[in-house]
Amino acid sequence: METTTTTVNLKQEALKNGLIWGAINVIIFLATWYTAPSLMSSYLYSGILMLVGIGLAVFFILDMRKKAGGFWTFGEALWNIFVMFLLSMAIMYVFNFVFGKYIDPSYPQTMKELVLTKTESTFESLGMTEDQIAEAMSASQESLDKQFTPTFSQAVVGFGIASIFYFIGALIFAAIFKKNRPVFLGGEEA
Repeated sequence: METTTTTVNLKQEALKNGLIWGAINVIIFLATWYTAPSLMSSYLYSGILMLVGIGLAVFFILDMRKKAGGFWTFGEALWNIFVMFLLSMAIMYVFNFVFGKYIDPSYPQTMKELVLTKTESTFESLGMTEDQIAEAMSASQESLDKQFTPTFSQAVVGFGIASIFYFIGALIFAAIFKKNRPVFLGGEEA
């Protein structure tokens, strides 16, 4: 049996896949925003985005592993998966800022209103009193201001926190999709 070696640059593949994934996220965002913006504040939309994200992650990870010759260590997997995750997130992060600031300045305010309406109805359905709702809505308003119209430092901190969560996700995916070369194919013993 002949062993194959790969000459594919996995870092370039990770960057390419991250760009494609980011572009797909932008297309989904724009299609939703211009066809059904109220959907963007729903849990269903968030759930669908999460499933699409997991599906794309699995597809791109399996593609990279295949291009690596079918085998890659945990470290190789982790680095390339994290680069892909981080780039796709950065594209969407920058796009959201540019979109809300220059393309459609009504986006941040509209999203805040949609989320606040949804939040208030959730609080009412939980049986909260008017005073409790008012207090919770005030806290929600502050949080949404930071999310949709952040200062530069809030944006940097938000990106850093999101990066940590994406790194944790990359750790999980790397643990699942690592595949060491078997000993009889020239791999290292465990």
